[in-house]
Amino acid sequence: MKKTIDPKQIQGEKSYSDLSAYDQALVEKAVKSKFSRRDVLKLMAVTGVSMATAQNLLSTGQQAMAQTPKKGGSVRFASNLHGPDDQLDPPQFTSTIDYTRGRATYNSLVQHSNELVPQPELAESFGPNADASEWTFKLRQGVTFHDGSPFSADDVIYSMNRHMGDDSTSVIKSVLASIQEWKKVGPYEVKAILNTSNADLPLLLGLFQTKIVKNGTKGEGNGTGPYTMESFEPGVKSVHKRNENYWRAGGNFDVIEITGITDPVARVNAVIAGDIQMASTIEPKAFRQVEEASGVQLLSTPAALQVGICCLKNATPGDNDDFVRGLQLIMDRKRIVKKILKGKGSIGNDTPIMAAHGPDFCSELPQREFDPDQAKFHFKQAGISSAEVFVAPVAPGIEDVCLLAQANCAKIGFDLQIKKVPTDGYWGAVWMNEPVNVVTWNMRPTAQSQMAIQFGPGAAWNDTYWNNDRMGVLLQDVLSQTDPVKRHAMMCEMQTLIHEGSGMVIPAFSNINDAIAD
Repeated sequence: MKKTIDPKQIQGEKSYSDLSAYDQALVEKAVKSKFSRRDVLKLMAVTGVSMATAQNLLSTGQQAMAQTPKKGGSVRFASNLHGPDDQLDPPQFTSTIDYTRGRATYNSLVQHSNELVPQPELAESFGPNADASEWTFKLRQGVTFHDGSPFSADDVIYSMNRHMGDDSTSVIKSVLASIQEWKKVGPYEVKAILNTSNADLPLLLGLFQTKIVKNGTKGEGNGTGPYTMESFEPGVKSVHKRNENYWRAGGNFDVIEITGITDPVARVNAVIAGDIQMASTIEPKAFRQVEEASGVQLLSTPAALQVGICCLKNATPGDNDDFVRGLQLIMDRKRIVKKILKGKGSIGNDTPIMAAHGPDFCSELPQREFDPDQAKFHFKQAGISSAEVFVAPVAPGIEDVCLLAQANCAKIGFDLQIKKVPTDGYWGAVWMNEPVNVVTWNMRPTAQSQMAIQFGPGAAWNDTYWNNDRMGVLLQDVLSQTDPVKRHAMMCEMQTLIHEGSGMVIPAFSNINDAIAD
């Protein structure tokens, strides 16, 4: 009869992750043999560990093997938006499908952990001087681009300089405005010299648009990332193949196809039917359908994903503060979260900052409530009796949010018209162009970067064209403020300015809701 050893995890003993690759292979063999006495004794002899440690190695090794994804195969992912403006040039990345392609193709100096803590990526280490006015990044050696070219400091300097200068078209130029100069220290070392202290710089260098491209190029799909670009058709699809020369553990799939299905019903039906394996931005109306489908699960992640409406401050009717206030007050925020978002979200207060931003969230800012009478008063003060909002399903439940606002407006004698438009090309043709349009924003890693990219004076993505000089001063000064009380007061002042005058209506934040086939 075959004798087996019962594996038990023991605190304080060496675990599977502490072993070399060779010794991990011995543990895996013992696990596969169902812990035969011979393999356990061999493990003890070769690694020189006790019986207790051997048991712990088997337990932790079994857990690691169970959690290790199987490699191979292919997967099709469908985003909710795509169009002719799809990008491979990181400083121009705008939408979820751009971000997804960017993550597959390129790397940044720094990446965010699940807890939004900056981790080394192409920089193997980084650190500040005493007052965080300079940051030094030591780069990985032996990394190559997909075309075989070696990665070096020259690529970093070139890529980072594309976010600087008067001629820069980077959409995050305002977010990185604290950087005065990027300096090459050596072939694998660079330094960021700032015009003010900024302890948040590593977090900012993990943003979607900070991917490193080859010196002298605009990316063009030639990155250092886990997948090579096999083909790319803007508004159609891209195909990516696993990079066999990746500098760290690579992707699990052999091939990834990234496309868009703009119709939310068709996108859900496609993942349930097995035509795709992952679908982003599932509409709340489809939650039950996904949850009841065989072989498909709904993945709902709490996040500060904005469900909003932009009222352009350089056009009628958004240039009228009373109109904007009326639209803000007609939002039945509690009903939006409970009935439209099905509880998978949180109430907004017409600023992009919420509790997930930690101590920088101004919790003392009074919550704007649903108040039809006051909404009626402000619409009357504005001298405006009707307005049109351009709507596409760019955010979870946004169409229903607008329909609810339309119904509430009708009750007080205001005619809110809804102009439905396609999602294809929405970010290029409608957003920042039509006077009143719907919008969504992903959460940025810091409150300062969130407000800078949306509301920095002159920022490329200041989507209501609200240019407030005081806001610009505060965005700059808060970077060097180390006193937590003074910093919070500055953050509160900025959120109050946005709340009162930006032209933005943010009644709710949605979870990120995706469907994934088993």
